[in-house]
Amino acid sequence: MLVNADLHVHSCFSMATSKDMIINNMAPKASEKGLQLVGTGDGFHPKWLEIIEESTEYKGDGIYSKDGTDFVLTTEVEGKSKIHHLIIMPSIEIAYELSDKLVSKNKYSDGRPRSPMEGNEILEMVREYDCMVGPAHAFTPWTGMYKSFDSIYDCYDKKPDFVELGLSADTDMADTVKELADFPFLTNSDAHSPWPHRLGREFNQIEMEDISYTSLKKAFKHKTIKANYGLLPNLGKYHMTACTSCYKLIDPEVAKERKMRCTCGGRIKKGVDFRISEISDYDEPKHPKHRPPYIHLMPLAEMISLVYDKGVTTKTVQSRWQKLIDTFGPEIDILINTPIEEIAKVDEKLPKAISGFRNKTLHVSPGGGGKYGEFSFNDDIEKREVESKPSITLDNF
Repeated sequence: MLVNADLHVHSCFSMATSKDMIINNMAPKASEKGLQLVGTGDGFHPKWLEIIEESTEYKGDGIYSKDGTDFVLTTEVEGKSKIHHLIIMPSIEIAYELSDKLVSKNKYSDGRPRSPMEGNEILEMVREYDCMVGPAHAFTPWTGMYKSFDSIYDCYDKKPDFVELGLSADTDMADTVKELADFPFLTNSDAHSPWPHRLGREFNQIEMEDISYTSLKKAFKHKTIKANYGLLPNLGKYHMTACTSCYKLIDPEVAKERKMRCTCGGRIKKGVDFRISEISDYDEPKHPKHRPPYIHLMPLAEMISLVYDKGVTTKTVQSRWQKLIDTFGPEIDILINTPIEEIAKVDEKLPKAISGFRNKTLHVSPGGGGKYGEFSFNDDIEKREVESKPSITLDNF
């Protein structure tokens, strides 16, 4: 069976996360999105584990269900050097045990605990309990594994179970790194709210025997992920090297000459695009046979927001989004499968946006420095200039 899965989210107990991020909201929103399996997030937080137990029915083999949506225990841990690790666990009982073992001063106050443990120590600890682990948003400049290590094995010593790409990278970028050829890639939302422009904004389509922890583990081992769905990486807010204060895009060589300080006084952050070029082995991606397609898309509400020039949470956008869901069913099906001519009968402006993603005809101004990129369906978008040496232009990136 094909399962749409978003395996990295956060609960209301994580910092900067919506108070609405609870099971009773996540379940119906996941259903409207078209997700069958969702990570619980924050699985080392005792109070969150209590809510999961109270709010769900245990179906067995690591799966907790609410109103037709299945959940698997997950958590994100910030280890040494502020590197983030994603952990998937077989049961709440094991989550409680590992929470007790984790060396952390804030695990009872923050859903994403901070720990002085190295990546290899975290891997060894969770593997004793049959858990799966890998780097979260592996290339992100603030908390990704590759910000501190040139090799995944330098971080973990042993081979972890997967690599999460993050919002600013995709398969074409990651498959220029030779050592990653044998890893399954995950694309997850890292959602901090349950609303459909956040939950499932990136997800995985996985071939599974059934929805269970055992089947998920087999899927990773045998690499039966059939598709990764996610944002265009150059829309990610850390895609290109840029100033974190004025958001000016800056050629990496110029940034290094300035010791990563912008002329405005702000800090320059190395972009995912450049970081991958530093560790890559190939100029062009070399996809292994098991690698599934990476399909770019954007949440439906954000498309509606752009088309009508209204905020994503406004009544205009939300009412149009709901009408489409009521007419055609889950959002993922609308974005991927629903015929354009049928969508046009309900919303005549929207087909242009959906076709732009399906046909790869979007025009993009890339993100960087903490500012998301922008796109247009016409060639009318104002390009962000790159401060560079005379021979470098934005077209080189």
